Amino acid sequence: MKQTNISETKNLVGKTVELFGWVHSRRDHGGVIFVDLRDRSGLVQVVFTSSRGKSAGQTADSLYSLAEKVRPEWVLKVVGKVTKRPPAMVNKETETGEIEIQPESLEILAEAATPPFALDTDGREIGEENRMKYRYLDLRRERMKNNLILRHRVIKFIRDFLDERGFLEIETPILTKSTPEGARDYVVPSRLYPGKFYALPQSPQQYKQLLMVAGIEKYFQIARCFRDEDTRGDRQPEFTQLDLEMSFVTQEDIISLIEELYIAIVKNLLPQKRIMQIPFPRLTYKEAMEKYQSDKPDLRQDKNDPNELAFAWIVDFPMFEWKESEKRWDAVHHPFTSPKVEGNLQDFIAKMKKEPASILAHQYDFVLNGYEIGGGSIRIHQPELLSAVFEIMGHSPEQIKRKFGHILEAFRYGVPPHGGIAPGIDRFLAIVSNEPNIREVIAFPKTGDARDLMMDSPSELEEEQLKELHLEITKDE
Repeated sequence: MKQTNISETKNLVGKTVELFGWVHSRRDHGGVIFVDLRDRSGLVQVVFTSSRGKSAGQTADSLYSLAEKVRPEWVLKVVGKVTKRPPAMVNKETETGEIEIQPESLEILAEAATPPFALDTDGREIGEENRMKYRYLDLRRERMKNNLILRHRVIKFIRDFLDERGFLEIETPILTKSTPEGARDYVVPSRLYPGKFYALPQSPQQYKQLLMVAGIEKYFQIARCFRDEDTRGDRQPEFTQLDLEMSFVTQEDIISLIEELYIAIVKNLLPQKRIMQIPFPRLTYKEAMEKYQSDKPDLRQDKNDPNELAFAWIVDFPMFEWKESEKRWDAVHHPFTSPKVEGNLQDFIAKMKKEPASILAHQYDFVLNGYEIGGGSIRIHQPELLSAVFEIMGHSPEQIKRKFGHILEAFRYGVPPHGGIAPGIDRFLAIVSNEPNIREVIAFPKTGDARDLMMDSPSELEEEQLKELHLEITKDE
């Protein structure tokens, strides 16, 4: 007999089915035991009585006796017949509320300890420490399951959408080189090369640009990114973004593609949501700061309406910002962002070095309901312009060669004009799921202070591991 998903049972009246799942609840009414069996697809009621006579393999009384033992979250196998409920017992609140299962056999596959918290609530009343420690239990609740299902569907939709438009999904390395990109790197010591380190990518920025040099033309990736920064509700040490790059494009091409994608996501997967304005409104950075005092303004007409989606673009950012603590200029987006070049390139570079504050960038931020959900830019493809940007940021020629020599070398071999964007998957899902933070849409997130309580990490290494990695731990005085 083939396993049946519980949600399918409503269409199988009169059929015998084989079901597997967890005990969601058990109700003993004296002579009748009702067990709500749950799998990923839904719930169904199984009715055990003590006087139904013989059945295939087990008597009704022996089935009833076994059902008396089961408790919530035990794992069961049930074989039984799908029957219509009596009219008075129909439950219109559930998908399978018009049917029930009359069991012919029952097998207990696994017993379960009493869960440390209720699983039949939305979980918001439970402290983060408990939820993160027992995340595999927390994920059993309906709200969390639905969040993960939506995540799967959005990512699949993105992949299909971009595949139809000629994009190639290409994986880029997780072990890479530490380069200054705005946040602290997570570093990984090398066993084979003592004193040297890999870094986990803050983004695949340089790799996707090198793919454009390689002639790929249209690249994307559902990319894992890592940043060692203080966590907040909309940040995690590791997160997921749609990473996308194209050759021979303008800013308008990229903005139009992303608008088309997100309009399609909402239409097909989130029909209950309303996009406030199409095409998405655009504001310059200067306009946004003057009017809203924010570069990620919330443009919803009714901020209490959870189904209103106010997408917008913020454009024409400054190219550089002054870092007072470091007494140097830094790139507002990242150093590979192209400034808005005017006139002769050499004259423009001279002006940029003399007046960094006056230069605008080909940068565009993608915002939704008061959150930045993506950022992108047209990239620099001229080696001399890229070197000039590094110089303005305070890098010496030796530092430029050591940190960025690989990409400057690649640019000597014919690099196409290119640009891209990286919308965050987690932040978008949190907003459209009406969740307060991105931890609610990630299967196994870290806590607010960057710990994994379930796996007890970060953790100490064994002394032998430290020796192999040529590391020594020093304690603060």
